[in-house]
Amino acid sequence: MAQRTRHFVARSDDRPRGDLTSGPITKTLLAFAAPTLLSNMLQSLNGSVNSIWVGRMLGESALAATANSNVVMFLVFASVFGFGMAATVKVGQHFGARDIDAARRTFGTAIGFCGVLAIIVAIGGWLLAPALLRALATPGDSFALALAYLRVIFVAMPASMLSVMLAMGLRGSGDAATPLRFMILTVALDIVFNPLLIRGIGPFPKLGIAGSALSTAVASILGLVGMVAWVYAKDLPLRLRGAELAYLIPRRDELRYIVTKGLPMGAQMLVISAAGIVMVGLVNREGLLSSAAYGASLQLWTYLQMPAMAIGAAVSAMAAQAIGARLPHRLGRITRAGVIANIAMTGALTALLMLFDRSALVLFLGPDSPAVPLARHIQLLASWSFILFGVTIVLFGTMRAGGVVWAPLIVLGISMYPVRLGFYVLAYPVLGSDALWYAFPVGSVAALALAIVAYRRPGWRMAAHAVASEECAEGTHVDGELSGRMQPAL
Repeated sequence: MAQRTRHFVARSDDRPRGDLTSGPITKTLLAFAAPTLLSNMLQSLNGSVNSIWVGRMLGESALAATANSNVVMFLVFASVFGFGMAATVKVGQHFGARDIDAARRTFGTAIGFCGVLAIIVAIGGWLLAPALLRALATPGDSFALALAYLRVIFVAMPASMLSVMLAMGLRGSGDAATPLRFMILTVALDIVFNPLLIRGIGPFPKLGIAGSALSTAVASILGLVGMVAWVYAKDLPLRLRGAELAYLIPRRDELRYIVTKGLPMGAQMLVISAAGIVMVGLVNREGLLSSAAYGASLQLWTYLQMPAMAIGAAVSAMAAQAIGARLPHRLGRITRAGVIANIAMTGALTALLMLFDRSALVLFLGPDSPAVPLARHIQLLASWSFILFGVTIVLFGTMRAGGVVWAPLIVLGISMYPVRLGFYVLAYPVLGSDALWYAFPVGSVAALALAIVAYRRPGWRMAAHAVASEECAEGTHVDGELSGRMQPAL
């Protein structure tokens, strides 16, 4: 046993690519978060441009069809996001401990599980697409278009889901640049192919709305193939070769962690989404003017949330590696750097939005729309609350790295339902529709207060430790024998 332990410790002296456990914390955090932020922006840009192509070329019914289909897609990807985050945390912990073989084992299980799940979703989605659209009460004029679009999207689901899982695994290993490269490629291909396949320009067939979906499918497949090729060409740490390909068969212990931790993480997205749907319903009661103003505000708020999401992901990856490297003293410093970065970036973005809110809102509403003043009023009352919510996301990122998944879910559930909706019910007789807009900062204050309480509890910090050295040594020794190598080629 002593010989095996020395073998593991010797491996811990390696400095693998993607190491996030040393160097200036703030500089490392910002350098890691920047590619993720750009990836998020590109995804939003891609969705906006595709909507423009569909709306301008095929009309309002087609645009409504894509909107209904995207609701279904969001629900599917929410679950994948949860499993991907769970895998990211585990990969980060192993990577921080310099146990690259264990990181590959977790990554292989995640990819294998996601691949099987994606095939099941693709087949089930194709068969159940009509029922799903009827459940959403898709308008009759849009039903046939939505069905054609959704079925092609489901065909592309395996490539899309595997791309998400691969990108999140790479971020767990400290590599945020590779996912960004291939996000750029995927978005560029999708934007270019959309009009070609919708209209049938040049040698391309005229497919209408199915062409838009096929464009997304082709871009996703090519992006995935390119990313996999890059991983092997650059010999990145998470590549699997030889006997390591057996890691793609999910292991029970790895799968248990990914599923038990991933489900609550995915549920967090569903809680946020459901709360958003409830708010849309309440706003719609206020009339068309309020709906239009709120819709334009949501477009701007999408970008306000991006810095916090990117910084939260970076904090989670760095904290996971720190836990794996047994550097608990870095956790507080990583969190502090994340909080400061979020306040600076989200605060600056919010200030710019406040200064140029009219110019931004008329892009969606038009310069003469009577909804513009109301939208500016909504921005004034609610936009600043995203700074507070961003701090909450950062705290959740550190806790998630330590395996804490239920506390964030409970905090979000309380702040978005009994607090936010309760405030609306109680304040509406006094404030009228303003109760809707004030409900956002009230919910954000409650979420931050509860997140601070959960973060400061010592229990999760004591439990957030890497696997015992002896256990790591035993696993590394056995896996090394099976793969024919005692030391991974980095």
